[in-house]
This record gives sequence, C-alpha cells and structure tokens, in this order.
Amino acid sequence: MTIATFAAGCFWGVEAKFRQVDGVISSRVGYTAGSTDNPDYKAVCTGTTGHVEAIEVTFYPAIISYTTLLEVFWQIHNPTTLNRQGPDVGTQYRSAIFYHSDEQREQALASKQALDNSNYYPQPAVTEITAASEFFPAEEYHQCYLEKKGLGSCH
Repeated sequence: MTIATFAAGCFWGVEAKFRQVDGVISSRVGYTAGSTDNPDYKAVCTGTTGHVEAIEVTFYPAIISYTTLLEVFWQIHNPTTLNRQGPDVGTQYRSAIFYHSDEQREQALASKQALDNSNYYPQPAVTEITAASEFFPAEEYHQCYLEKKGLGSCH
C-alpha cells in the first residue's frame, strides 16, 4: 500500500471522487502544509494557519498507479485558478500535490508539465508540488461527508 496526498479545493468533493477509484483502499480528509499544530476546521477557514484542505489516499499500486491518480487529480478541479475552486476562495483551497517520495515528485512534475503542454487550459497550472509534511486528520464529521449526507458532489 502507498499513500498519496492531494489538495484540489473543498476536500469533501475531492474525497468523494477518489473513493470511487478502483485500487483506492481508503481516504481521509485533513489539513497539511501549515504553520500550526493540530489545526481545526474553524482555524483553517480563517486562512491564517497556512494549511490547505487536503486528502490522503491509500492505494494499491498493483491495481492503480500514482500516475493514474495524478490524472484523476487533474480532471476533478481547475488547477489554473490560484487559491480558488468554484465558489471556495482562500489559500486553504489551493491546488497542490504533496509527494511522499522522489518518484512521486518526478511523476507529479512530469504530469504537470504534460498538462501545460497539452494546452487543455488556456493558462498554466498554478498547482504547487511540495514534499508532504505532517497531515492532521479533519474532524470526524468531515470524513466521507458527502457519503454521510447522501450527496454525490459539492456543486
């Protein structure tokens, strides 16, 4: 089993999409890349902690590759909007890939370059690609939120 960490806006919808991917064993939403320990949703929403709403995905690489997870990541959000996804605005909604190994880093950089070269979007991706740091799981009510509410998506 391997871990991948992504941020693509509100973590509820991102988690719902990744949970549908064959080979993904589990997921959890939370906060990473900030300056305080043990942040909570209220603090992260202020935009002052530096954290991003993120999802940690545990997957079987024999069933799904990290490269395929990257493809899912690029498809489920607009990586060209800085600190914004749909109606959600703020640094906590930025687009980011947090790599857990040199191999993930190289694959993430290559996939971002391929996306930019494809001209799929008129502007280049602003997605940050950074080493994974401590991941703080979000409060329990955020885990599988859309599933618990019987919703298919956020928007």
